[in-house]
Amino acid sequence: MRGGGTCAVCGTKERNVAPALAVCADCIRDRPAQAEAHIHRARTRSRVQLGLPAQPPRDPTGPVCRLCVNECRPGPGQLGYCGLRVNRDGKLVHLAGTAREGVVSWYYDPLPTNCVADWVCAGGTGAGYPKFAHRRGPEYGWYNLAVFLGACSYDCLFCQNRSFQQMAVRAAPRAGARDLAAAVRPDTACICYFGGDPTPQLPYTIAVSEMVRAAHPQRILRICWETNGSMHPGLLERIARTAVETGGCVKFDLKAWDRHLHLALTGVSNERTLANFERAAAHIPRRPDPPPLVAGTLLVPGYVDRREVAALARFIAQLDPNLPYTLLAFHPCHLMRDLPTTARLQAEDCRQAALDAGLTRVRLGNVPLLS
Repeated sequence: MRGGGTCAVCGTKERNVAPALAVCADCIRDRPAQAEAHIHRARTRSRVQLGLPAQPPRDPTGPVCRLCVNECRPGPGQLGYCGLRVNRDGKLVHLAGTAREGVVSWYYDPLPTNCVADWVCAGGTGAGYPKFAHRRGPEYGWYNLAVFLGACSYDCLFCQNRSFQQMAVRAAPRAGARDLAAAVRPDTACICYFGGDPTPQLPYTIAVSEMVRAAHPQRILRICWETNGSMHPGLLERIARTAVETGGCVKFDLKAWDRHLHLALTGVSNERTLANFERAAAHIPRRPDPPPLVAGTLLVPGYVDRREVAALARFIAQLDPNLPYTLLAFHPCHLMRDLPTTARLQAEDCRQAALDAGLTRVRLGNVPLLS
């Protein structure tokens, strides 16, 4: 059994208080002013070790980056929050993530693959056959080109893929857009951009996708993005259209509903994410099957609880009650490695809360991790 900590605000000692954060969920949500200093300390330690800014820079004289919700304004010589932009002589320089080059790695993942959409997507179920799927069922024998982007617009304290931070700091490994586009093999059925997060490098993923579609105009080749949804709305529209047209989807990782809790866990506001999710939902009528938009939430013990899931589910249900929603079991990682895995009772309770909120398609993911 993993140990917990004591809340520095209310004094509660619980197994599910992360020692690195030192504040319980209720105090973060209900006493944000008192919790703020403790949260800032935890986040600063995490970022400074890597040479990244503790929060999105706001130098009034700095050039502004509008790729994501952070809209960083780095001062002279300062990096942006994602680590891929820098102020050089008063100009914003893109170190990578442009239409020409990205910080990226990739591999070939056999279908059906373990992703948040596999239970509803064409590769996992044959949905959309014959236009978007090679067969009526799971596409055994075909592969997903899994593209890992080495940067993120968030800084989640529970990050499951923290290697992206090292990639962003080193700005390596790199690959040109044409190199990645050429990685599509005859047995590639879909491409999924994830990370990290695609957001800081969306111009790169869009350029690669356009090259791939031009090179293979008659093939079934679905294109998907797995993202926190914090990108500029114009970029969201571009990837949503591509996902709809190719039979792919945009997979939103909805971290939390409460804005104070979201800020504590990720370092960033969820305002843009929720607005973009609503924008993406407007594309559902264009191609309902397979679903062009899916959602997932990681059930972080003690923090992302029934209260958060119920609120997120109500928001989703108002847009489309049939929108697929996956609740993912938590594995201790990064600064929340002292927490336990998600309890089965909590997971089932959260699933019921989502159903009670009006959603019709809710599943539990990473079930073997449940305790």
